[in-house]
Amino acid sequence: MSTTNTKNIITSREFRKVMGLFATGVTVLAVEIEGEIYGMTANALTSVSLEPLLILVCVQKEAHMATYLQQSRQFSINILDENREDLSNYFAGMWPDPTPPDFAFESWTCGPRLVGATGALACRVEQFVEGGDHWIVIASVVDLYQVKMPANPLLYYRGQYRKLSDNSNTQA
Repeated sequence: MSTTNTKNIITSREFRKVMGLFATGVTVLAVEIEGEIYGMTANALTSVSLEPLLILVCVQKEAHMATYLQQSRQFSINILDENREDLSNYFAGMWPDPTPPDFAFESWTCGPRLVGATGALACRVEQFVEGGDHWIVIASVVDLYQVKMPANPLLYYRGQYRKLSDNSNTQA
C-alpha cells in the first residue's frame, strides 16, 4: 500500500469559519492601571482546573490588553448577558458612535468589576504561554460574583451574536 504525504494547506479564514461553529459566551476582561480602567471583549476563555481554580484566556500579542495584563498581573472577567451586545462591540473596538454605551465599573478584589455583568471572576495571572500570535494567559481565580437571578448569556456563533431559545415547554 502506497501513501502519499500531501499537506493540506488551511487558511486562517477557513479555520475561523470552522471554529465559528463552536458557540461561545462573551466576556469583557477588565484591568486597572494607575487609576485607568481598560477593557477588552474576549470569548477565548475556558476553565482549566478545579484544584487549584485556574482559567485561561487568550489575548492577541499585539493587543493593548496583553501589555496591561503583563503590567497589572490581575484582572476581572465579566460575563455578558444577552442584552449587552453593545458592550461586546464597544470593548471589541467596533462601536460606531462617538459616545460609548452606558456602563460602569466598580472596585473589586483584583480590579474593576463591570456593573450589570451576570457573573464575574477575579483573577491573578500565573503565567503567559506562547500560543502563536496570542498569549495564553493562565490565571488563578480568587473571587467570584454572580447575580441572584442570572440572565441568559450573550452567545457568539458563526460570526454573529445569538440568544438561547426558550425551551420552557421542554420536559427534562
